[in-house]
Amino acid sequence: MSSEMALAIRQIIQERGISEELVMHTIEDALLAAYKRKYGTIDNAIVRFAEDATSVSIFAQKKIVPDQEIEDPALEISLSDAQAYNTDTDDEAEVGDELLIRINPRDFDRVSIQSAKQKTRQSLREIQKDTLYSEFKDREGELIVGYYQRERNGTIFVDVGRTEGILPRRYQSPREIYRPNDRVRAMIYEVEKSALGLQIVLTRTHTEFVKKIFELEVPEIYDRTIEIHKMVREPGYRTKMSVYSTRDDVDPVGACVGMRGVRIQTVVRELEGEKIDVLRYDPDVRSFITEALKPAEVEQVIVLDEAKRQALAVVPESQFSLAIGKQGLNVRLANRLTDWSIDVRTRAQVNEMNIGADPRRAAAALFGDVQEEITDVAELPGIAPRVAAALKASDVELLETLVAMDEEQLRAVPELSEKDVGELRKLIEENLEIVEEEPPAADAEPADAEPAPAEAPAVEETVAPAVAEEAPREGAAEEPEVVRASELPGLPEGIGAALMAAGLDDLVELVSMSDE
Repeated sequence: MSSEMALAIRQIIQERGISEELVMHTIEDALLAAYKRKYGTIDNAIVRFAEDATSVSIFAQKKIVPDQEIEDPALEISLSDAQAYNTDTDDEAEVGDELLIRINPRDFDRVSIQSAKQKTRQSLREIQKDTLYSEFKDREGELIVGYYQRERNGTIFVDVGRTEGILPRRYQSPREIYRPNDRVRAMIYEVEKSALGLQIVLTRTHTEFVKKIFELEVPEIYDRTIEIHKMVREPGYRTKMSVYSTRDDVDPVGACVGMRGVRIQTVVRELEGEKIDVLRYDPDVRSFITEALKPAEVEQVIVLDEAKRQALAVVPESQFSLAIGKQGLNVRLANRLTDWSIDVRTRAQVNEMNIGADPRRAAAALFGDVQEEITDVAELPGIAPRVAAALKASDVELLETLVAMDEEQLRAVPELSEKDVGELRKLIEENLEIVEEEPPAADAEPADAEPAPAEAPAVEETVAPAVAEEAPREGAAEEPEVVRASELPGLPEGIGAALMAAGLDDLVELVSMSDE
């Protein structure tokens, strides 16, 4: 072979990005495939390249045997033939020696050559696929620039150099429209290798794509002077990003926006006009929620339940629609950005709800987290079924009875261990709120004094509210217990009839109701 072979090798290296060593290995495999097709074996085939890769030779290594004793012509050669072939050297051929016989590739038949070509194509495809996979697999998460080639079933095929990438419909922004040869900047999301070939999946909808764009446009983000705390996005509509600075002399929001908004406008253009809110991260939840609801102005943030991360944002009437956003987009992104459940209300709505009196009740009303009151021991959160069954067997079925028992009485319950008693006490402390009854004042009024108005119940349980009765004065006759609202002394008949008609004649239920 001439220097044309070296030229062909260099061309393959440049076009396919394959190393010279792999190309030469492919050529060797092709020659061996042709040799095997012609002679049936490659056990004695040897391929040798010139040092400058300008030529390649294939040899058959054969053993010298006496004349007329050849059993396998592919592996053996007679002594007379060996001596005739070895005339160019001073070495004298002898029986038992091994001789390298050059094979002329032109002697291969058509079938052998076709087999070599097929082997070469297959090897080059596999090598190229492995090479590209290794290259692009290491670049997952990086930005890449390609050009629109074609579209099929919504999937866009993008020319990214030596291969094609795909931009599925689900990873395309709804704002974007592409035409042939359009420039496409995307992020390498996933690289897969299958029997069908290499698949490079691109994306323009993930939040990581927007982060990479900001790293390109904002050097302070790239060098970690400004850190992105969190970013949330509805592709094609709005992105919210909270940032903070690691240096006191750098304004994180100002650096992202740039002089006269140059930096942020570049990002917006890349995202085809998608709105971007850059806000300062604040560890204080109230300030952070206020920032997260921008561009709306927030008057006040009320934390309703810190454990459940529920908050109420109060906004002016004119800012209510802006705070909610189109189809609730703005407040939904704020929820995801802060990891809090935020309810947006106007000042008038907040005043009607009377939130300041009972934030927990307001949280339950806002977020639908209303829990029914429990009265049975078996309904106590966290109680073991075995313990509840043991208490029931001892006629302790109501929480009111359980609360009234001391530790000695609990230990007396069969099948309850010291550990069970301790856990019961712990459950009562965690789930029930008990207000101790205050002792009567030393300077109590005399028996003939005017009776004082009924006060709030002395003992209050969160699971079963009760109405405390006024203790009878010493020496006074006990009055019958009043259980109906219509039986209240001094109640006008019209009011009592109205309560009965509304189904509110039960005194306990009436007392537990709010003024509204």
